[in-house]
Amino acid sequence: MIHEISPKRLSLRDLNDIDKNVTEIKLSEASLSAIKKCRKYLDDNFGTTDSPATYGINTGFGSLCNTPIDKKDLTQLQHNLIMSHACGTGEQVPEHIVRWMLFLKIQSLSYGHSGVSIQVVQRLIDFYNHEVYPVIYEQGSLGASGDLAPLAHLALPLIGLGEVIYEGKRYTGEEINELKGWKALQLQSKEGLALINGTQFMLAYGVYLSLESQKLWYWAHITTALSLDGFSCNMSPFDERIHLIRPHKGQLKSASIIRELLQDSDIAADVKANVQDPYSFRCTPQVHGASKDTLDHVIKTVLTECNSVTDNPNVFPESDTIISGGNFHGQPLALVLDFLSIAMSEVGSISERRIFQLMSGTRGLPPFLCKNAGLNSGMMILQYTAASIVSQNKQLSNPASTDSIVSSNGQEDHVSMGANAATKAFKVITNLKTILSIELLTSVQSLDFHEKETSSVLSSIKSILRSTIAAYDNDRVMYTDIKQAQEFIDSMNIDDLILND
Repeated sequence: MIHEISPKRLSLRDLNDIDKNVTEIKLSEASLSAIKKCRKYLDDNFGTTDSPATYGINTGFGSLCNTPIDKKDLTQLQHNLIMSHACGTGEQVPEHIVRWMLFLKIQSLSYGHSGVSIQVVQRLIDFYNHEVYPVIYEQGSLGASGDLAPLAHLALPLIGLGEVIYEGKRYTGEEINELKGWKALQLQSKEGLALINGTQFMLAYGVYLSLESQKLWYWAHITTALSLDGFSCNMSPFDERIHLIRPHKGQLKSASIIRELLQDSDIAADVKANVQDPYSFRCTPQVHGASKDTLDHVIKTVLTECNSVTDNPNVFPESDTIISGGNFHGQPLALVLDFLSIAMSEVGSISERRIFQLMSGTRGLPPFLCKNAGLNSGMMILQYTAASIVSQNKQLSNPASTDSIVSSNGQEDHVSMGANAATKAFKVITNLKTILSIELLTSVQSLDFHEKETSSVLSSIKSILRSTIAAYDNDRVMYTDIKQAQEFIDSMNIDDLILND
């Protein structure tokens, strides 16, 4: 599927389609025109030796902003900028995040306020379409003058430097150019700065995490519903009337999903001896709902950023103006990525408590969900694993955005730390999937000890899962079960539920 880059506003559904279905992108006529018009304006106004000093075009960078650069050195200035800023370190960024970085950088440059040439944008498109992914590292961005270090690594192969991954192999920038028949670009004024200024590193994580969190939020209701029946819980906490008198949108939605999942369950309809259930069961709408309201705010912010220009300075050919500002500052993303970590960490925390309750040997369930407990430890250590991961998520959810540090000799004296917020949130969401996978295993196991049936939807999910993961009768190696449960969650397509919300 081909996606046309255009001024049209990107929606969450668009992002999902790009993630799942798009194999090629191209520029629309409107985007081509905007890019060319902006570049021509720079060429017309900054092509002489007496051009006015303008930041990022013919001056130094950061605290060197008052240092003028001669016209003959403008290309070298841009190349020096990219080389000197490629200071990334740490773990290599996953390819699917790099793919999003490429797309989002192309999208931002296409609005025609960055001053780059068609050749620069087209080379980024070539990388995307040919699945050539620059090697980028997690650490190095302060999230303020844009994601300078990671975006510098993204840009290095354009000038024949750095490294890329192509078809599973590592190539230098020079080697990939030779392999593909490309020539290293000679960057013009402003182009290097446009490439490395911007929030596309933290935003790429934000897009991925928005889509993944939506999916896992729905999955948390599936595992909750399975646990509710497994633990013989009352349905009264999900009655719509009590949620209408505290009408938070997410809470109403959460309770509605639980009712739908259990609407024809014989276990749910049965009269219960227990008057009330633990909070981890009956307060699910309140906890999950609050996380959903947070997630909606995160997605709104991420979508705004996807449809924005975030480099500096910004060029406005229509008004004959170049404005130096601070659209590269990552504070909007830093705050919501921290908020996302907190909100989704809580979804994992309450899930682990349900896992714990299912292991308790009460309500007709055997200790650790095993028929021969004693000789067998059963599912005991699954709860340990979930508890360990939940604690790690609590640690990772300490906000990055409350921190700042002075850089560039005092010129850049407040930074967002949004890149750190992004990489922490990525780990939180990865951990959440593991926790929900463990609840899936334990909740399905708990249903084996009931005479009555759960709902048709949940019975179907249980049946599909059991086709790959057998019931737990005697002790066996368990890490493979967790991995298979994770793959099961990944394999289930619930896009319509997510995108029609």
